Amino acid sequence: MKHDLSKIKSELENYASESNLTELQVVEKLNDYYFDKKLKENLKLYTKGKKKVRDITKDLKISHRKFYEILEKKKVKYNKYKKADTKS
Repeated sequence: MKHDLSKIKSELENYASESNLTELQVVEKLNDYYFDKKLKENLKLYTKGKKKVRDITKDLKISHRKFYEILEKKKVKYNKYKKADTKS
């Protein structure tokens, strides 16, 4: 395991030096890339009705509000559920 991590670290350092970026900037770009990839997979399942918002937000580790904001940006249809008044 340590050997694999050292290999990744050296590749990261090489790429960072070639692209004039810091290692943290490279890691942030990778994080954004993989988050978007996971988001696209989950959005496909959501539009087909195979995955619920609760499961997606747990999987992506984001809030429900953030997920609905992403849906609005991507122009995906969704239902907003309003809590009914409990006053009688």
